[in-house]
Amino acid sequence: MKRITIFFLAIVLFGRINAQDSYLTLNINDAKTTISKHIYGHFSEHLGRCIYDGFWVDPKLNVPKKDRIRLDVVDALKKINIPNLRWPGGCFADEYHWRDGIGDRSKRPKMVNTHWGGVTEDNSFGTHEFLQLCDLLGTEPYIAGNVGSGTVEEMSKWVEYLNSDGDSPMTQLRKQNGRDKPWKVSFWGVGNESWGCGGNMTAAYYANEYRRYATFARNYPSAPLKKIAGGANSADYNWTEVLMKNIPHNLMWGISLHHYTIPTGIWGKKGAATPFDEAEYFNTMKNCLFMDTLVSKHIAIMDKYDRNKRVALVVDEWGIWTDVEPGTNPGFLYQQNSLRDALIAGTTLNIFNNHSDRVRMANLAQTVNVLQAIILTKGNEMLLTPTYYVFDMYKNHMDAKWIPFTLSSPDYVNNNSKLPAINVSASIDSSGKVNITLVNIDSKKDITIHADLNDKSFNKVSGRILTSGSYTDINTFENKNKVIPASFTGATISNGKIEVKIPKLSVVSLQLY
Repeated sequence: MKRITIFFLAIVLFGRINAQDSYLTLNINDAKTTISKHIYGHFSEHLGRCIYDGFWVDPKLNVPKKDRIRLDVVDALKKINIPNLRWPGGCFADEYHWRDGIGDRSKRPKMVNTHWGGVTEDNSFGTHEFLQLCDLLGTEPYIAGNVGSGTVEEMSKWVEYLNSDGDSPMTQLRKQNGRDKPWKVSFWGVGNESWGCGGNMTAAYYANEYRRYATFARNYPSAPLKKIAGGANSADYNWTEVLMKNIPHNLMWGISLHHYTIPTGIWGKKGAATPFDEAEYFNTMKNCLFMDTLVSKHIAIMDKYDRNKRVALVVDEWGIWTDVEPGTNPGFLYQQNSLRDALIAGTTLNIFNNHSDRVRMANLAQTVNVLQAIILTKGNEMLLTPTYYVFDMYKNHMDAKWIPFTLSSPDYVNNNSKLPAINVSASIDSSGKVNITLVNIDSKKDITIHADLNDKSFNKVSGRILTSGSYTDINTFENKNKVIPASFTGATISNGKIEVKIPKLSVVSLQLY
């Protein structure tokens, strides 16, 4: 009887041990779809301290500057190869009139930012300043045009001002303002959140408006536009259906999608950025993983009308949205950035990579001092958030070929609920190196991943890891290096197989060569 008890105990223990193992098979020979670098885009709205006091600072501030563009911020973004930057909004886009932001700065009219804090802006940061910023970053601008309070003519002339090299009043105006040659801006959003702050339109009404605005947003020589329709709010699948059905596909390059991870799932009380417990952490990760379901369902609708996947899905607002930091302006959306947020970023980017046949652009909200910012500033100080380092660790995926895979994952269990503990994406770059990014969201358990390379031969593996003692850990101006990447030595490779021991609450990037 004692032997039988020991035997069954051994089976139970063996089952528990195996439950913490994950199995991954990479089908490297089937890598055909390119992971667009534009999935790793960012968003800079006239909101809080993103533009003013983020990118564009007081001339007297003692930091390196080009004009009033803060160069330590620029240098940090260049290190992660930022591929595109969306501007001027967001909700702000549909109250922004571009001609107020050109010409002599001392003569530009002031405006009240009615969406975000009711502050007065002097329009000193406008079209020329934004495009100078993009030049310094070496990135592509993504401009959102005003459909909500603007006119077809206004948008049409902005495109002409930006992209025409002919002789016209708009090109002459541009030259008078110091820019001889056109910028040739490619990415162009036709409105923003037209179902809400961009005009409270119905899907059918917006589809007709889009057709009109897009018709007069002209392609100029050597400057074809990639026009992006204002798409759905999260799970509004009808919006996507109506747009795909009613807008000619040759009139749009992409359709946008906006979805934020709300810790509590309740907009009125979103949850704090830093002091939260296990239950709220678990719920946040559940809401984050919903992005995979969301993207899959919108893609299924798009596939019904566009089997060749000509129209891109552009997730140009995503990230975690919490309550603001105590004592800050509620209209400025300033929140801290924890290890939890880095796990959200890694998980979401894995999801986008795994849908890269249709998701070809995305923009984290937002770049500096707003929402899930990758950079925070305070006076002449700057810090990089945990989310920043995820983008640094994932940059090898940019324009590499996505590797299909199969994955079995143990569960992360909290009370009576469970989530897959491991998520992953993989790619092979032009030099033949394989890149694998792994996230373990489990708050208690390390997991061993057994990866099969299908007889592909690699001799070496290198890696980096981002983790910390708690999901609430943050970088502060007093301790900027609390949550930063380190060299990862928990991966071994032998005979076409890899074993990876991935700690709890961690993001790991590997490169095989």
